[in-house]
Amino acid sequence: MKKINSSDYILNPPKVLSDLPTHVDFGKQDKYLEKRLEEVRKKLGELQDTLYAHGKYSVLVCLQGMDTAGKDSLVREVFKDFNARGVVVNSFKVPTELEKKHDFLWRHYIALPARGKFGVFNRTHYENVLVTRVHPEYILGEYLPDITSVEDIDDTFWTKRLEQINAFEKTIVQNGTLVFKFFLNLSKEEQKNRLLRRLEKKEKHWKFSPDDLKERLLWDQYQFCYEEAINNTSKAHAPWYNIPADNKPAARLLVASILLEELQKYHDIKEPGLEPEVIAKIDEYKHQLENE
Repeated sequence: MKKINSSDYILNPPKVLSDLPTHVDFGKQDKYLEKRLEEVRKKLGELQDTLYAHGKYSVLVCLQGMDTAGKDSLVREVFKDFNARGVVVNSFKVPTELEKKHDFLWRHYIALPARGKFGVFNRTHYENVLVTRVHPEYILGEYLPDITSVEDIDDTFWTKRLEQINAFEKTIVQNGTLVFKFFLNLSKEEQKNRLLRRLEKKEKHWKFSPDDLKERLLWDQYQFCYEEAINNTSKAHAPWYNIPADNKPAARLLVASILLEELQKYHDIKEPGLEPEVIAKIDEYKHQLENE
């Protein structure tokens, strides 16, 4: 299998989403891709232990995509070999009343990973320029002083919000958070197939909601909003990666491989050594323990 190069998947603006691939399998069967993922995620798990011991960087993994794009299963499979203390997953749903009493980024700030840890945002701060842009009436519940009706929410409002997201990401990067943003790029046809499976398999009924079909009718609007968001926020310090999501094993392998490749570039991430005075007494400490 050809080596995966993360640079091949970076979204450097301007991009037209409809031109991007939604399917890749590397010419390999699912079993092979799953085996490769096992190898990569083991190395990722080891790297996370070192990151934790080093304690100077945190890693934020942002997963964004249409319904059924495979975000939940990707989290389960990619981070399976992580120490539980080293990774925290947050899934952002409809804002609570408390969250709506703060600015739209507040709940994301307080969920950021501490130094030495991975944080996964399963749906992210970009919901605030995606679902709310498709449904601008949701903005009315944010208690914004200059917004009294949907008519007040114009293109300038979304431009400012995208600028605020850029500022947020730049700030956390400058303070030691490594940001990875993955767009799980699902085709409309594959989404239909996955929704049908949810209806056909009783054990998957719990995943289905009639609202899924209502949102599917707005597919083109969502694609426009994704394109706008990605083209305005894919920066060198916090790039977007296009992850073809029609093939789940390939998508998982891609995310894991990109994370590993990029994190291995940080040669300063090392386990801290013992102080010289401690090293000088190692034999003494061993003797003390062995003769208890």
